[in-house]
Amino acid sequence: VPGPCDPEDLLDGVIFGAKYLGSTQLASERNPPTSVRMAQAQEAVDRIKAPEGESQPMTEVDLFVSTQRIKVLTADTQEAMMDHSLQTISYIADIGSLVVLMARRKLPRRSEVAEEKRLYKMICHVFHSPDAQVIAQAIGQAFGVAYQRFLEANSIDPSQLSPRQYSRALQDQEQHNTELTHFSRQENCKDVCIRKQKGEILGIAIVESGWGSILPTVVIANLMHGGPAERSGELSIGDRLMSVNGTSLVGLPLGTCQSIIRELKHQTEVTLNIVHCPPVTTAVIRRPDSKYQLGFCVENGVICSLMRGGIAERGGIRVGHRIIEINGQSVVATPHEKIIQILTEAVSEVHIKTMPASTYRLLTGQEQPLFL
Repeated sequence: VPGPCDPEDLLDGVIFGAKYLGSTQLASERNPPTSVRMAQAQEAVDRIKAPEGESQPMTEVDLFVSTQRIKVLTADTQEAMMDHSLQTISYIADIGSLVVLMARRKLPRRSEVAEEKRLYKMICHVFHSPDAQVIAQAIGQAFGVAYQRFLEANSIDPSQLSPRQYSRALQDQEQHNTELTHFSRQENCKDVCIRKQKGEILGIAIVESGWGSILPTVVIANLMHGGPAERSGELSIGDRLMSVNGTSLVGLPLGTCQSIIRELKHQTEVTLNIVHCPPVTTAVIRRPDSKYQLGFCVENGVICSLMRGGIAERGGIRVGHRIIEINGQSVVATPHEKIIQILTEAVSEVHIKTMPASTYRLLTGQEQPLFL
């Protein structure tokens, strides 16, 4: 495992000296791109760092890094100021001589986050150290060693899987479920004109298409019974909204798309450009052997992270989607551990049916739709 530490040392833990500057809390999407994470790290630094010319309050600390957890201990008394399990660490950034450690907070109950539109709280700790880059690399290495141990625990020898072998597997993995091909077919794309009363809402609920989508836009997750959208007979759950009255929605955040659609309330005629897509999509992953990592993480049936360029992404897996079925076997009511076991053992051609998790929760009555 590349990195500044001996992998064996990270099992017991490695200690770095640093100065603790402070912590701040940010609201964040579940899995934003790296550029957004870096911007969040810089925002945390800007909030905590004292203005130019003012003295910066700092506390001497020891940073304990291992494959299990990251602790912050006061240098003199060795009392634990913070203690995060490694899995809760979302991002590490080194900015000059500063290290920013970003950790997920425990999620509040679903009813409490209903108004927050699935934003997550991130606690950001900022440290100063001349070894900032080494500390960031060591934490990254801890993830690598932890993954290696996970493979060994599942009787997979990491040394048997060379980068060249994985590269060969990638070449064999054809792009499946490619949205660009689907979107470019004229029969899938159309303009839908919806006529309605002035002051009447369209009657659609929308969700995000999922990180990893080639053309990220919003998806119709529900249609209000008797509403203008349902009355038109032209829209279905799963359809992608590309533009509204000529305004493109591609690449815009969910909240912005919702605001644009709300603005249509007082109009009597609305033109939507849509791409007709089924609500459930099938990813096909070609995995020669269980020693090849699939390249995504699952949390209670929902895909929560995805390795860019891996066989799963090329096979059509998307972050924020709920797994419905694996190789013809329904996993809707299957415990998390069982889903992990099925995925770990799945080889050859793996067929995974998914749908956006938000759509799944709406269709199963776990959440109430917000009609626009």
